[in-house]
Amino acid sequence: MTYQEACAWLDQHQFFKIKLGLETTRELLHELGNPQDTLKIIHIAGTNGKGSVGATLLALLGAGGYRTGFFSSPHFHSVRERFRIGNALISKDDFSRLIKRLADFLEGRPHPTYFELTTILALLWFAEQKTEVVILETGMGGRLDATNVVTPIVSIITDISRDHEQYLGNTIAAIAGEKAGIIKPGVAVVFSGRETEALPVILDRCRELGSPLTLFGRDFHGQSEDHGLGYSGKDGRPHRYPLILQGAHQVINTSLALATLEVVHDVLPLSQEQIRTGLEQVRWPGRMELMRVPFHGQKLRVLLDGAHNEAGVARLCQSLQSGYPRERLFLLWGNMADKVMGPAFDRLLSLATTLILTRAESERSANPQTLQARLPQEVRARTICIEPVSNALQEALRLATDRDLICVAGSLYLVGIVRHVLLKEDA
Repeated sequence: MTYQEACAWLDQHQFFKIKLGLETTRELLHELGNPQDTLKIIHIAGTNGKGSVGATLLALLGAGGYRTGFFSSPHFHSVRERFRIGNALISKDDFSRLIKRLADFLEGRPHPTYFELTTILALLWFAEQKTEVVILETGMGGRLDATNVVTPIVSIITDISRDHEQYLGNTIAAIAGEKAGIIKPGVAVVFSGRETEALPVILDRCRELGSPLTLFGRDFHGQSEDHGLGYSGKDGRPHRYPLILQGAHQVINTSLALATLEVVHDVLPLSQEQIRTGLEQVRWPGRMELMRVPFHGQKLRVLLDGAHNEAGVARLCQSLQSGYPRERLFLLWGNMADKVMGPAFDRLLSLATTLILTRAESERSANPQTLQARLPQEVRARTICIEPVSNALQEALRLATDRDLICVAGSLYLVGIVRHVLLKEDA
């Protein structure tokens, strides 16, 4: 099976819609020898920040010399981005070989979903590659997420807010209950705890299962200090660390990663020097990522951010209001059709001089003209609809000068397409 054939086989499973539940993944992994049982796993759930926390842990553990795997989703351009050890993506050969193994194994069986297959592939590859620790990010929810077949050494729950309400519930408490599903008996939990409706749900679940809880604002603290991070953990001593990822929300995400390392210090010890080195090496593309793009003799600023729900857009607004000085803001936007944008989106629109609506190449993407029709007249007057994404990007670049800012947001898929156009990345 070639790499292209392997991608095509996996892509066929995009047609099997979201299916929450553990039975399929658990049964298939059992027949494949339960590779997850050989791994030390850090399991991450939450609405926003999972990827940033995971990327920070990847850099930290890498600086400590640990062979660290990271399974994340979604990907921008290449499915290989979901599977990495350190900074290296899974090779095309390994990907093709494992997909061939799964295709042969599943012949004549009911088809798992795309996410179930990528989860199984990740666990097989990490076990095969003898990783010393694996960072495993949930796809959606937690309780019924395909990744929730593992027993981790620590569970992390990032900020919780409204998203995927048709699957997870339409209250913060209900969504928190789904995220709390990753908590295992006696396994330590690190939680941001900043949403008041979510906190009692997580506290109750930890008490019920006897899972020690390390809570932001109670057991560890973090705040922005001169473009860096002021952090204090269980020893109460203040530490000053570099903060590479942009946005005020990265204070909490980095603090969660640092607190997690304190929890697992006996298993995965790191020195202060290794922590500082690791934090200087954190990279997480497409999240408040500022690019300088040469265009007709100018260096234009393009800010890529995967903000795609109310909480994410609110954080993007906060960053745009506190930084990124500009004359004009060109907002290149395209969201999924199932997203309901609220007051934060209205705030973002008020910041934009020009709104360019487009559509990521996905069957779930919202129609730009439909989006425009729902906008207030004042906003429609400064809105243009352009497809495909490459044409919309070219128009934004044509309109902007080096005194302006182009912001691309609304969907990680959209950000991925723009990154690919700008960087001409290989799949």
